[in-house]
Amino acid sequence: MFDNLVSRARASMAKRRHYNRLVAEIENLSSRDLADLRADRSEMLYQVHKQIYG
Repeated sequence: MFDNLVSRARASMAKRRHYNRLVAEIENLSSRDLADLRADRSEMLYQVHKQIYG
């Protein structure tokens, strides 16, 4: 039971680290980069959240 709790906590922390890395990368994109990608920052953030957390 304790092992299950620890493994879930580790998985949750790994997801959060991955999410934070992707958010930081998106936040560092300039307006020019977004225009070149034809992307919207808020939509990218939404998709990242959806991908990581379901």
